[in-house]
Amino acid sequence: MNKMQINDINAVISYDPDINLFRGEFVGLNGYADFYATDVEGLKKEGALSLKVFLEACEADKVNPYKHYSGKLITRINPDLHALAAETAKAQGVSLNALIERAIQHEIAA
Repeated sequence: MNKMQINDINAVISYDPDINLFRGEFVGLNGYADFYATDVEGLKKEGALSLKVFLEACEADKVNPYKHYSGKLITRINPDLHALAAETAKAQGVSLNALIERAIQHEIAA
């Protein structure tokens, strides 16, 4: 997985071939903060700077910098997959919600 943690905040890292740079984007923030560099050390340095500027702006504006997650997730899936998931949950003796939570945990751990 292309993730990096900077000052306890997760960022997703991708490569932008148009500008020949790696791009980091912080996740879990209540706004947009990204950074660019040619290598890992540069990403760490630029990420720390980007995060610092973002957090200072939030403090100045008296805004909570962190995104709030309610725990509710609304999603749309293929009806046949929905039926199979419901059947699988029933056969395993768990709720559909518990089955989906396990599937997400599995993907995150992968």
